[in-house]
Amino acid sequence: MFGWVCLTFGVAFGSALVPLISIEIFVLGLVTQQPGISWWWIGLAVALGQVLGKLLYFLAARGSLRLPGFMKRKEKQSKPLSPWRTRWKARMEWVRTRCHRHPRWMFGTHAVSSVVGLPPFMFTTVLAGLAGMSSWLFVSTGVVGRFARFSVLAASPAAVAGWWVH
Repeated sequence: MFGWVCLTFGVAFGSALVPLISIEIFVLGLVTQQPGISWWWIGLAVALGQVLGKLLYFLAARGSLRLPGFMKRKEKQSKPLSPWRTRWKARMEWVRTRCHRHPRWMFGTHAVSSVVGLPPFMFTTVLAGLAGMSSWLFVSTGVVGRFARFSVLAASPAAVAGWWVH
């Protein structure tokens, strides 16, 4: 069981860094193939893996984590920005200003996103970093929300199977 929980943590961490990996599909496959693993352990492993992985994005957005040179966008000084990029930068600055002005909105949005997934958890992670949310609040909100989401997901196949047996 310990090996499966560690693997779940690793896949969750990887899915937090590479959004193309679906942790939801992994969890559903795991609980159907390994029904002896408690939904509680799966929820905890996924929550910790997801939040620790997203913490890298959060810290980079906040400016606390220095990105390597190849990951930084190089601005071209010879040409002016396109109208689309100018509007995009203005909108991002507007969102950042609103988040600084209303920190409770960012907390609420991040909390809902960690449970429901809308708005996307990746988006609220970066936005929380840009808004300057405290690391403690980001981690605690994310772990509680992700634990709730993935515990329910891990418990759901067993609950549905129980309906059909009787």
